[in-house]
Amino acid sequence: MHTGHRGSEAEEALQDINKKTGRNMPQAVATAVVLIVLILACLLIRIDAFVVLIVVFMILALWELRVDFAAAQLRFPLVLMVLSSSITLLAAYYADRHILAAAVCIAASLPLIAIGASFDFPAGARLAAAAANKTASTAAAPLEFAPRQVNRLDDVAVSIFTVLYIPLLASCIVLPLTFNDHPVAHAIIVVFLPAISDTGGLFAGAWLGKHKLSPRISPKKSVEGLLGSILFSIIGAYVIFAFTYPALWSTRWWVPIVMGAVVGIVGTFGDLCASMLKRDIGIKDMGHLLKGHGGVMDRVDSILLCAPFLAALLWATGL
Repeated sequence: MHTGHRGSEAEEALQDINKKTGRNMPQAVATAVVLIVLILACLLIRIDAFVVLIVVFMILALWELRVDFAAAQLRFPLVLMVLSSSITLLAAYYADRHILAAAVCIAASLPLIAIGASFDFPAGARLAAAAANKTASTAAAPLEFAPRQVNRLDDVAVSIFTVLYIPLLASCIVLPLTFNDHPVAHAIIVVFLPAISDTGGLFAGAWLGKHKLSPRISPKKSVEGLLGSILFSIIGAYVIFAFTYPALWSTRWWVPIVMGAVVGIVGTFGDLCASMLKRDIGIKDMGHLLKGHGGVMDRVDSILLCAPFLAALLWATGL
């Protein structure tokens, strides 16, 4: 009797946590563990493997974003985007002049992608139709999708936005691997610190959140969640710093404070930007590739936004 009662209370508590966080927490934790093991394994094997992993995740993110935009009858040239973005990330790591290579690749990608977006392809129309039928929740039967109302300027704008959002920001994850001879430490900071910040914001918001941060954009975001993100990020930065830069501890003690505050604020802003994008498109999650997290973009949005700030901070402080 008591065992069944305790089991019922635990299930109700879990459901309450899932409701407050907006996630299936057991699935989210299991997925997070798998991702952590995968990332650490790549870092331990070889930095090149980590770079390849970034490219793979970027391709998955582009695919998700392509389907999401198609639901709003917007599109970008996926194959061309994947090729140019992959070249950008690989050039940022393997070229002798890393920043220059990334900048040249992005500059070349923008007009190339814009030209590609000005053409219409039957495959793109079919993908848009499939996405629209999938997201239509009010119809009792599958919709007969109307022909796409072609607006080339919208497609060009979406394509340029995607270049600046995915490969440009993702290249800022790669660039810290190339300077000051601390590739593994830099990778851990750029990838895991925003994740630690997200975790702090999630739990602080779920348990203490009372004051809404931006109810129109994201009803679950709270001021308490933002403060939790900053606090967890600062603590996480100190822990990572202590294990990865012990020789620089005495002269760079203030860097984790700045780093944590920046990640906490920018990461939350990145989440809000992603929420605005999803609200405009009319979707709940960017995808369903990661159980408990939604899509790849739902997981990496704060990492992408934090990457240029962390890269600049790591470079400026000589870490």
